[in-house]
Amino acid sequence: MSGKRTGWSDTAPLLRQHQQQHHISISNTRRSSRSSPLFVEMSGTTTTATVPLRSIFLGVDVGTGSARAGLFDESGKLLGSASSPIQIWKEGDCVEQSSTDIWLAICAAVKSACSIANVEGKEVAGVGFAATCSLVAVDADGSPVSVSLSGDSRRNIIVWMDHRAVKQAEKINSFNSPVLQYCGGALSPEMQPPKLLWVKDNLQESWSMVFRWMDLSDWLSYRATGDDTRSLCTTVCKWTYLGHAHMQQMNEQNSRDMEACGWDDEFWEEIGLGDLIDGHHAKIGKELGLMPGTPVGTSLIDAHAGGVGTMESVPDLDSEVKECEKDAICRRMVLVCGTSTCHMAISQSKLFIPGVWGPFWSAMVPEYWLTEGGQSATGALLDYIIENHVASPHLANRAASQKISLFGLLNNILESMMRDQKSPFVAALTKDTHVLPDFHGNRSPIADPKSKGVICGFTLDTSERQLALLYLAIVQGIAYGTRHIVEHCNAHGHNIDTLLACGGLAKNKLFIQEHADIIGCPIILPRESESVLLGAAILGAVASKRYSSLREAMKALNAAGQVIHPSKDPRVKKYHDAKYKIFHELYERQISQRSIIAEALKWLTVSVSRLMNASSGGKFLFLV
Repeated sequence: MSGKRTGWSDTAPLLRQHQQQHHISISNTRRSSRSSPLFVEMSGTTTTATVPLRSIFLGVDVGTGSARAGLFDESGKLLGSASSPIQIWKEGDCVEQSSTDIWLAICAAVKSACSIANVEGKEVAGVGFAATCSLVAVDADGSPVSVSLSGDSRRNIIVWMDHRAVKQAEKINSFNSPVLQYCGGALSPEMQPPKLLWVKDNLQESWSMVFRWMDLSDWLSYRATGDDTRSLCTTVCKWTYLGHAHMQQMNEQNSRDMEACGWDDEFWEEIGLGDLIDGHHAKIGKELGLMPGTPVGTSLIDAHAGGVGTMESVPDLDSEVKECEKDAICRRMVLVCGTSTCHMAISQSKLFIPGVWGPFWSAMVPEYWLTEGGQSATGALLDYIIENHVASPHLANRAASQKISLFGLLNNILESMMRDQKSPFVAALTKDTHVLPDFHGNRSPIADPKSKGVICGFTLDTSERQLALLYLAIVQGIAYGTRHIVEHCNAHGHNIDTLLACGGLAKNKLFIQEHADIIGCPIILPRESESVLLGAAILGAVASKRYSSLREAMKALNAAGQVIHPSKDPRVKKYHDAKYKIFHELYERQISQRSIIAEALKWLTVSVSRLMNASSGGKFLFLV
């Protein structure tokens, strides 16, 4: 999947080059074809040293709201990190960003991180990129091509959470292509084929101008090196590329079977995007041509980088136990908790799980199948509920004056409420408040993008305590959703008994404790809280050839921190089991209500049609 670009509209360098550096790749190391720099110039000085004083690994992560950079040593310890905000445009279901803006933010974050960590550019042995699974459009010169109805040329990224392509996803799924079995049975509007089809349907001029469509993480590696190498992580998880077929291919050149070539050309032609297969799929990425069993991506989706930076963060075991625990990694699930939550589990055999993305071959850990569950709005939902509550401004001021986070203050309020109301435990405060957290649809395991959020138990109370109660109910609703995903995965072949959590929400003690209590599993927190940055840095560590494989690097750089255990109080389990039953009923009632309204609207449509037919015949009817 390689190609060369000829120019850029955003010329700010990520790093200044003091010496020749290898292209960042997990599969192999290639020389960058660009003269564009790779190492930050510190204090305007240069050096000709070819041997770094330390082996420092740089990880870059582009999230929904910011670009972050972190520097790690050979033990996986974070030496320093920095972030820089990125611009986002939201108009209804459309959410867009700018690749130019993102690159400038990355440059700022990297320079700040190097300064904070007191790291010179010559000490950085490898760089890795991770990003949201957003869709980037560029022309033949690498310049942005608008994907916005506004026509704004800066807005060349359709953000992962964009839901403009719901109808296109429904159309694609109606064909029942064999590739859909590797996506949980149906494509989500958050995946790339529906978004591509939306652009073709609605922005013909942009469609004709685009020379490359890329996942954001792949574009970052491309922008840094000029080498158009795509990742199995992105192409398999978001583009329907059959990575296992390519890796296990035989006589590929003589075979037209889709599982021998990775891309299913019939699928792309069937859904109306046959023009993307021209030139050996050049616009969306050619075949990888890499050795089986080796890491193949130059970058990772951010959640998958979180998995790489977390999955081996387990307490040390003695050698005898380790021998018996070789497959223990398959009993773990990593929760990457941020704006959304991704649920990452791996298996040695492929498991087809309805409503859950995958199985994806080697998309995160080499030679393992990835199962990827998810909730489209978790951190975003909590922010939405809190920021739109009348008590929020005053609460934010109180938190600032006490120098604690808003979540920390809400947690303190709940503890106070528990004491005042003589509640047996904090969770019981929500006995009259129940939440279905599908405010941005249900990604897993129901896979219903039309599902809506439900809050049962509202009153006229607008106090800070009412907000704290609502916040707790939302956290519990999110945790019930995760329990649903875990149980669904275990019912279809997994044997998950341990959870690991990373991301911003993992720093919230109440969020993690409620998940442990509701799911009934211990939750391990990694030693380093910036797991996505660490996962990206691990890619750089492998690219530097410090480690022979991704798994070896994970074991060396991952480390366990605190372990959160479920409550031993049987009343807590009984309480959550009851609320979990209500959680399911909220969705079931929504489906029933949806059917009732559809039937009513069907009658109305028939009545209006009859009225129009009668009117066209010279008669006038009135519906009362």
